[in-house]
Amino acid sequence: MKTVLFDIDGTLILTGGAGQLAFAQTFATDFGVPIISKNVTFAGRSDRAIAHELMRVHDIDPSEANWQRFRAGYLARLPGALRAGNGQVLPGVHALLDRLQHAPVHVGLLTGNVREGAQSKLSHYDLWHRFAFGGFGDDCLDRNDIASLALAAARGHVSSNGIAATHEETVVVIGDTESDIRCARAIGAIAVAVATGLTSAEALAAEKPDLLMENLEDATALLAFLVP
Repeated sequence: MKTVLFDIDGTLILTGGAGQLAFAQTFATDFGVPIISKNVTFAGRSDRAIAHELMRVHDIDPSEANWQRFRAGYLARLPGALRAGNGQVLPGVHALLDRLQHAPVHVGLLTGNVREGAQSKLSHYDLWHRFAFGGFGDDCLDRNDIASLALAAARGHVSSNGIAATHEETVVVIGDTESDIRCARAIGAIAVAVATGLTSAEALAAEKPDLLMENLEDATALLAFLVP
């Protein structure tokens, strides 16, 4: 089984801050927090982990009920935030996905976005249909747990589609943060870092990924892991 698992924000697309805007609007309207703390990091984390930390910072009980309340408000506001944002599909993404589509490779997602949020973002940029499965941030606080879910989803996709299993399993995780590299290691995957997000190439290099790319335009070295 050869599988590629893509992060979304900063790897496939830039949304112009749409996700953070929808977070802020939801906390303002639904929880009475006019300005969310700038000390809470978004990059490389699950939506659930970010929301829970913001709740704690702003003295809101991070209960299941409040998480569901936040999730509903966030998903309702995200499409409008995407329309208002000045986002883009990142360089090389379309060409790489085209190449993988015609290769013996299974393509999925490994993202901190909740599933419906991932669908909303990628549908806005006409990319959602490119991914058959994924691991998402609906229930997990830890990125490594999402990686495990994504790997299980990949194996389930292979099994449910009657694809012959092989003893060889090559999994590549592509992301733009240190967390993407670490979660790749957690599932025994090849870690490919791309410096198209907020994390510098120097910071990514310090985590010693198997491959560090400026962007996804020249994917020759990446494809060498997957395509004979």
